[in-house]
Amino acid sequence: MMIAKGKGRGILVLLIATALLVVLACASACAQGAVAQGPTSHQDPVAPILVALGLILLAAKLGGEIFERFRQPSVLGELVFGILLGNIVLVNPSWNFFEPLRAGQITEHWAVVIDALARIGVILLLFEVGLESTVSEMRKVGLASTIVAAAGVVAPFILGYGASAWFIHEVPASILAVSPGFSIANIHMFVGAILCATSVGITARVFRDLGKMHLPEARIILGAAVIDDIFGLIILAVVSGLVVAAETGREVSVGSLLEIGAVAFGFLAGAILVGIYAVPRYLSIMARFRTRGVMIVSALLFCFLLSYLANLAGLATIVGAFAAGLVLERVHFKEFKEERSLNELLAPVTTIFVPIFFVMMGIQVRLESFADMNVLGIALALTAAAVIGKQVCGLVVGKGYDRLSIGIGMIPRGEVGLIFASIGKSLNVIDASIFSAAVIMVILTTLITPPLLKLSLQRFERRKPGSRA
Repeated sequence: MMIAKGKGRGILVLLIATALLVVLACASACAQGAVAQGPTSHQDPVAPILVALGLILLAAKLGGEIFERFRQPSVLGELVFGILLGNIVLVNPSWNFFEPLRAGQITEHWAVVIDALARIGVILLLFEVGLESTVSEMRKVGLASTIVAAAGVVAPFILGYGASAWFIHEVPASILAVSPGFSIANIHMFVGAILCATSVGITARVFRDLGKMHLPEARIILGAAVIDDIFGLIILAVVSGLVVAAETGREVSVGSLLEIGAVAFGFLAGAILVGIYAVPRYLSIMARFRTRGVMIVSALLFCFLLSYLANLAGLATIVGAFAAGLVLERVHFKEFKEERSLNELLAPVTTIFVPIFFVMMGIQVRLESFADMNVLGIALALTAAAVIGKQVCGLVVGKGYDRLSIGIGMIPRGEVGLIFASIGKSLNVIDASIFSAAVIMVILTTLITPPLLKLSLQRFERRKPGSRA
């Protein structure tokens, strides 16, 4: 047994060392010969894209493999190895292939393409999240999950706003250079919005590994996550709308705030209602096609359409993607002559595109900003606010439930928190330092949840022996 353990650890150490060496070697090769050359060069313009994409996918898979061996979510490995790629220039200034992405200056053609692939990846991710939570399941969620979700959005938003206001007293120069007269309140609101998110995938995995999916606490958390996503997307839409209004010089009032909120809620509700009646007819027509792959293409067309309409309505494209996933229930695909489900067909696509987004998030993190104690202070304050804010979820449920486990189960921010942070960075609401602090918060909340939830469930079952099947 000890030999097997030692062998496993040796393989793991070798894997980590190999991964680092491969990444360093590839980055060096990129810097020396793969970057785009002058207009007279015979180099194929797609070559730098292939190198960048290959490095990103390699980093994603190596990072995911290492973290899964430690029984941690693969998304953390993708994020950490993205940080390695983005900051490898600190080891050798000539290894600067990812510097444009790290600095956020998307000028090279290959960087524009990679950035677009990452944005498609996040749309597909939210589409996949929506597919896992259908409208019919939302109807069965119940009052308890709705109350938990509402508390899990309001409390973190207030605490996140307060933590941001405590540490950030002036608008960063990088933001003022682009948006003179930018309000500091916009930053505080967006930081609060980042903390509203919940990544229930981490919690669901813990319950599944422990064989506790049957517990009422698990059902409440999973149900609350669906509503939590909707509340979070509405808050994101409202805060983003306020930021855009302020940047364009429009007056921001209570009326405009309500208007933005109504547009966000109305779009989601309208998309779901229209989808319920239109989707069966649309898919019935598409099912008549005999070409290969028409089922997944039909689903993606609907996803891209709602994402585009969300953008026209002034909302984030991910709002439309999530709504599309909610509407497309399994029963609607019964006419397709396809042996596999939509989730199975979508998996190879998301396996390629989604990791690009997470690695890109890591690439944008500046390690040198961690030397700033103010950044670390913000990161720890946001982590504390993220943890405490979700404990309110457990306080609002009735007696008889394991309140502590419910609160802990809502803690991880995971991919949803990263999505919110990336939107804030693209809107120039948060700078590189605040973004790095948000990434630290996401990593910490995702890491601490599995062991804490396991201990909490064991504690509750010891206190009430024989009460759980």
